[in-house]
Amino acid sequence: MGRSTAMVVCSVLSALLAASGTMAGASEPTDPETVIRALVRANVEKDMATMSRLMAHDADITSFSVGGRKYVGWSEFEREMREEFASVQKFEIPIRELRVWHKGDIAWFTMELDYTRYVKEGPELKRMLLPLRETGVLERRNGQWVMLSFHESFRSAQMNGPLAQSSASPAQQLRVTNPPAAAMPDVSGDWDILEVEDEKRYKATLDKNGNGPYTQHQGRFVTTKIENRLWQGTWHQPGNDREGGFEVLLSEDGKEAKGIWWYTRVDTRKNIPPKEHGGTYYWKKIPPPSASAQ
Repeated sequence: MGRSTAMVVCSVLSALLAASGTMAGASEPTDPETVIRALVRANVEKDMATMSRLMAHDADITSFSVGGRKYVGWSEFEREMREEFASVQKFEIPIRELRVWHKGDIAWFTMELDYTRYVKEGPELKRMLLPLRETGVLERRNGQWVMLSFHESFRSAQMNGPLAQSSASPAQQLRVTNPPAAAMPDVSGDWDILEVEDEKRYKATLDKNGNGPYTQHQGRFVTTKIENRLWQGTWHQPGNDREGGFEVLLSEDGKEAKGIWWYTRVDTRKNIPPKEHGGTYYWKKIPPPSASAQ
């Protein structure tokens, strides 16, 4: 290689390095909205390093997710996200709506997104959705915006939208814990139930505590908790020797519910991780004969 050729190559390399440095700098989030979108993208890409860089690590910061999950400090959130990344094959998280406000070094936002998980079940991928609403606060520290805390919930107003999934409740818990009876939804009566992916339909007949049989493999539902329209419980099917849990969100009028179900045991296989194998539910309450006749 001649001297002139080497100089040209060095000049080209220098230009490329300078350009890459400029592009890297440009890709760093510089405003609250960009940080929020970068965090959603990091979730999709299972990029824990980016999430760590763009979220505050204060030990006393508290955040809440669906199903009553609570995170205090970065470590608890990181541990659960690593478990989520390990159990999910891929994510799709389209942002439906995002609004951001900021004043000085503080910013706050509201966001609606479809948290979509693809979990491997045998040779196939099963698609599960959480239609979420999220609020949160960011702070600018040393020129960089970071997420302080967030609060997630189901988009309860979208009961005709995508089906929801959230965390599991313990399958062995049999005691019903509810707010005062006046505030508890009336779930007694007959329900039409649809397992959406397999298009299986059957009927459940429940008492005032949300317990009762359903017409699928001699099945029986046991409610463990109803609070703020979040209905949790277990199901048992002696007919095919399987059992698991469920979690659905009741509509405001208490006549519909949407959510998920999962396995905890299949024959002799026990301790199946919640949320990994199951599907989505749609429940519709059947009016009593006197009401339907009017």
